[in-house]
Amino acid sequence: MKIKKMFKYSVVIACLPFLLFSCGSSKIRISAPIEQKSIARVDQMPNLPQPFKIIDFNEIAKNYDRLVYDSNQKGAYWPLIWKDNSRKNIDQETFGIYTAMGDVRQGNEHFDGIFHESLASIGSVLGSSLVGIDKSKQNGENYVGMLKNYFNSETKWNIMMNNTCPEVAQLGGGYARDWWYDVYPNVMFYAVADFYPEEKGYEAILRSVADKFYEADAVLNGNYDYSFFNYATMKPTKNWICSQEDVAAGHAYVLYSAYQKFQEPKYLEGAKSSLEALLNQKENRFYEILMPFGAYVAARMNAEQGTDYDFSKILNWTFDGSSVCREGWGVLVDNWNGYDVSGIVGSTIHNGGFGFLMNTYDAMWPLVPMVRYDQRYANTIGKWMLNAANTSRLFYPNEIPDEHQTIPEEKEHTKGVIAYEGLIKKAHYEQYEHIEAPVAIGDGMHWNKDNPKVSQFSVYGSGHVGIAGAIISKTNVSNILQLDLLATDFYKNKAYPSYLYYNPNPEVKEVTISIGTQKLKIYDAIQRAFIAKNVTGSFTFKINKEISSLLVFVPQDAKILEKDGKLYANDIVIDFRYGNPN
Repeated sequence: MKIKKMFKYSVVIACLPFLLFSCGSSKIRISAPIEQKSIARVDQMPNLPQPFKIIDFNEIAKNYDRLVYDSNQKGAYWPLIWKDNSRKNIDQETFGIYTAMGDVRQGNEHFDGIFHESLASIGSVLGSSLVGIDKSKQNGENYVGMLKNYFNSETKWNIMMNNTCPEVAQLGGGYARDWWYDVYPNVMFYAVADFYPEEKGYEAILRSVADKFYEADAVLNGNYDYSFFNYATMKPTKNWICSQEDVAAGHAYVLYSAYQKFQEPKYLEGAKSSLEALLNQKENRFYEILMPFGAYVAARMNAEQGTDYDFSKILNWTFDGSSVCREGWGVLVDNWNGYDVSGIVGSTIHNGGFGFLMNTYDAMWPLVPMVRYDQRYANTIGKWMLNAANTSRLFYPNEIPDEHQTIPEEKEHTKGVIAYEGLIKKAHYEQYEHIEAPVAIGDGMHWNKDNPKVSQFSVYGSGHVGIAGAIISKTNVSNILQLDLLATDFYKNKAYPSYLYYNPNPEVKEVTISIGTQKLKIYDAIQRAFIAKNVTGSFTFKINKEISSLLVFVPQDAKILEKDGKLYANDIVIDFRYGNPN
């Protein structure tokens, strides 16, 4: 497993505008501080959401892995993992994880154990890897290698899919002809593969997926107005499901990742083509989760490839709520009976609002590292993350009062790691309509009428908690979070530890961080200046009210150079927009 260094700090921000600084014999001009850009819907969110609490997502992710990946767990509805020896697509044993607790479609007793979803298995392998667990060598099992069974060679699609056998998935109530379900597993798989570059058989799959997506984009030729795409016949199709133009963002993400890994120009060409198809769309077609990946790819390509994509439309589409087909799909902004529920992703209008845990975690993945490449969005992403992190705890049955849950009497079965799938304003099951908002609920009984009520607990969504666990850390100030900008920035070039801190308070706050024994100089990529040097041990500094700081921790002896509008430390970029006007 590729080990990624992690630094745990807390921070504070002071504006120390050095008009000129020297690096050896050279002098580097200082640029003016970065002006911030806003997202209207984030502006509507509270600076200080209430009631306020940030849970330890990192600890939950590790406990989820410990419990869910234990086939000897005891108790009703446990274990949540089983072995699948059907040997679909590749001649090896693989594994399944329940989509929801008690899901009657799953386990060895149903469909010979074939029906399981990569949203749960690839998603949880990714989440666990993000918090430092080596899933290729865990208790004698290689869960990373087992994921290869989702590579659908038997269907001739030759991409990763949500099921190892789509035909069985359709019988079980799974989705096989819903485009995002066919694309997102590949986005997740590319992320997993970045942790395990030596995993046998992965490179061939990564190339196949990239080639298929490149060819599909060429066939689509800028028109993604379809419900799904058959990657075997290379033909797009419409059905009763909405057209999903934001799949272009998924194609762009995978193709740009492939370019970073393989350095083949055609993948960069395909990434640009896919992204431009998204940018050229006239209507907001945010369907499930892929839209924000377009903003990340645009910001990163602007920084690394010299493009000049205006991706503000993609960000607004992500937050505002789709205006067509899946109307209202975006980010919630609301207060329900004294509970601020802003920041979570889902339907902004269904039964007054219906947010989902997986979608919220997964939106963090592209939007947080985006800020590293375009720090103009530091304040707005910092504020959104504060709201999203605070509201996310309400999905967990031990973190929301019993009177706001549909099945509080069943919460002991979750063992503290399985959350409700959704949070809704008005329950859409008749038997729960009396519960006052916010209502912690799930759709397991909707997928299959025989599912027990505990199927409202979402195993698949809870498995993505490692995304939040890798990004979010607490500081000594309860509502100033430390957001790791590198944690989900996959296939990145060399980088120094980089963190975003947002102060939502109406006054200046001091944050203290521990930075170890190595001497560092601290660069603030929003002030576009070094704010401290020769720092070791404990470091305290101030953050002004309602602003953020993007701190990069640079070795004290690093040589600083400005080149082509970027600021480098020992040939490593520490500011991609250094020479850009505001």
